[in-house]
Amino acid sequence: MALAVWALLIILPLLWTFLASFKNNTEIFGDPLQLPGALRLDSWGRAWDKAHIGQYMLNTVIVVFFGTAGTMVFGSMAAYVLARYQFFGHKLIYYYFVAGLAFPVFLALGPLFFVVQQVGLLNSHFGLVLVYIAYSLPFTVFFLAAFFRTLPEAVAEAATIDGASHTRTFFQIMVPMAKPGLISITIFNILGQWNQYLLPLVLLAGDPDKWVLTQGIAKISTLAGYEADWPGLFAALSMTILPVMVIYIIFQRQIQSGLSSGALK
Repeated sequence: MALAVWALLIILPLLWTFLASFKNNTEIFGDPLQLPGALRLDSWGRAWDKAHIGQYMLNTVIVVFFGTAGTMVFGSMAAYVLARYQFFGHKLIYYYFVAGLAFPVFLALGPLFFVVQQVGLLNSHFGLVLVYIAYSLPFTVFFLAAFFRTLPEAVAEAATIDGASHTRTFFQIMVPMAKPGLISITIFNILGQWNQYLLPLVLLAGDPDKWVLTQGIAKISTLAGYEADWPGLFAALSMTILPVMVIYIIFQRQIQSGLSSGALK
């Protein structure tokens, strides 16, 4: 019963947002359960062209793609070393990563702004990608280190006996074995970086052409109040939500498999 109520609380607002993108202002502020009187696609066109959702989405895809790729490469390698090798200070390094989970990102916005500015990466996608990687590494290392510890030690030992280097053992043996966990954390990083608002707001504030979706939606929500273009706002929101929903629907089995296999092993 509780899960059913929770599902309705999540699904109904999403469904209402999607339907509102096809309504006019009168229908939006009328009966919330009323279906659109007609299939109006003009609001989607305004959101794409006039509100520049297409440009914001392209910027977001570029930043999230490279941010997630960098996070997974560096995070998986760091987690593997910290989980499988014993060396002086490895626990200290691991706890340093874990401490990042308890540090609210908004506390670092001021120093982060000046650091990025001093290295000349302010208002650039490359600078935002680097910050996304640093922001996502703590949870990635924490999750994958626990997953790598569950993998059988005998397989790595057999690879070493056969003459495989540490690098080859990691990429050709351990990474395929950790595929469920890697897929799960990849999806979590995509969702987290896709919905990030504070970091782009601070690091990309000076160049609207480089804004990401969250910044664009904030601008559209402000303009909607002045222009009374609420269907355009809900169309923009629907465009933002749909790609994430599609990704989750496609990979939901892999996500559940990664989480359950890590727990069962």
